[in-house]
Amino acid sequence: KQNTKKSSLPSRRAMEGSMAGLFGARASSPVQQAQDLMYQAWESDSRQRRIELAYKALMISRNCADAHVLLAEEAADTPGELIAYYMLGVAAGERALGKRMFTEEAGHFWGILETRPYMRALEGLAACMRNTDAKEQAAEHYRVMLRLNPNDNQGIRYSLAAVLLELGDHDGLAKLLREYEKDISTDWQFSRALMSFRKEGDCEGSRDLLKRAMESNPHVLKFLLGRNKLPKRLPELYSFGEESEAINFMLNFADGWQLTPGALKWLSERAEAT
Repeated sequence: KQNTKKSSLPSRRAMEGSMAGLFGARASSPVQQAQDLMYQAWESDSRQRRIELAYKALMISRNCADAHVLLAEEAADTPGELIAYYMLGVAAGERALGKRMFTEEAGHFWGILETRPYMRALEGLAACMRNTDAKEQAAEHYRVMLRLNPNDNQGIRYSLAAVLLELGDHDGLAKLLREYEKDISTDWQFSRALMSFRKEGDCEGSRDLLKRAMESNPHVLKFLLGRNKLPKRLPELYSFGEESEAINFMLNFADGWQLTPGALKWLSERAEAT
């Protein structure tokens, strides 16, 4: 089974554009006209054309959040520019949606097409905050997104869990794990195991959790222990239980394991014992 945690992939955006056209959500207001250009931009194979359409969209409406998102992805040359574009996108999305939307529709944001540009911009900004060591801010942005859309179509809970591990916020992580307790993904199982090891050390409970995690995807172990190296070209899609999923895991969770004293040694010892 194929999946992806990057809901902002161009192919998905193009599909979203088709949905917007199908339900008649196009070309009535300036924001919608600008958004229609963005759907065209994502369908283009030309980087220059995509950038041109983003600027054209902003000329139609400065409240087109996705235009700023595209410029962040395609035109930013420095971390500062990247953050600036995403901040502009978040502000544009807030203006486009209005305060009432955030009050009345909180809880199922992603189900409303008009909210998605804002959610993409906020996800991008949170990732930038995490990468520039503003992890507390990143965590807060991720919490906002989960409050607005607890169904979590974007896979935000995984990014939040990784940040909380890096911050050492065990209470926050325990709460998040409880909120999505039915999640049986590899990311979640390894996070439960690491959380247990941090709190209780090498005990029966943490060993059992780690055993389940390793069974869910044995490739994770090889990457965490340095037996396999991350490829230069990263997969866009991943398959559950396969190497591609382990690579995705490493991109998000490797730091949490490496920052935990004794965790990798424990992992190696438990792998030899099983």
